[in-house]
Amino acid sequence: MTVFDYHEGKVSSLGHSSSSSEQKEPKSRYTRRCFVMSRTVVQFLKFARFEPNGTPLDDTELAHRVREVTGHPPYEKILPPAERVAIPGYKNLRELSQKRGWVLQKNIGLGWPTYMRIGNYRMFYKHSKAYQSETHQRLNDTLKRGDLFIAYLSDFPTLHINHAVLVYERKPASRKDAAERYNCYDPNHPDGPRELVWFPDKELFNFEKDEEFVGGFTRVFQVYGRPLQ
Repeated sequence: MTVFDYHEGKVSSLGHSSSSSEQKEPKSRYTRRCFVMSRTVVQFLKFARFEPNGTPLDDTELAHRVREVTGHPPYEKILPPAERVAIPGYKNLRELSQKRGWVLQKNIGLGWPTYMRIGNYRMFYKHSKAYQSETHQRLNDTLKRGDLFIAYLSDFPTLHINHAVLVYERKPASRKDAAERYNCYDPNHPDGPRELVWFPDKELFNFEKDEEFVGGFTRVFQVYGRPLQ
């Protein structure tokens, strides 16, 4: 969830849940975790092994294994299946999240440290089109080798967007459209992919419009691709 409710990219009110129980307990709201959730997807892809026919673990042991998975830096190489952390009783991360989401929320990491990440310094001065072209090439190279690309989206100092998403595939090219389009997992919109677009003639990225973002221009910075990034 976002901290605020939005309409057409503008804050309309303080965020709230439709659940009466969560309204009574505002501390249970899960906010400011876009970096954490994007990173966690990569960590589970590389370092976890789901065993759907196994018996689900109790909360204590599941929490321990979740922390084992997320203890691996996301930029490390993928582990062979036999060396990954076993997660029995679920076929994938989405099912685990749907059925045991609270255990995940408490054990994949806090949101506030992401505001102080060393790699965030780039948002203040890495504004050139040349840097965005390099980032675009790095994005394509990452996807070609079968890896995932965690993108920090920012238009600082305007601050229409300050967000992280996970880019997981390049969409088929169109002869009528020179733009390159990518599907992204957006933690704020888990119901379906969001679209990031690269315009080669302008050397800039655009991100899809939604309730939190008016849509359009954003800079892209890769995060968690290497140490201190």
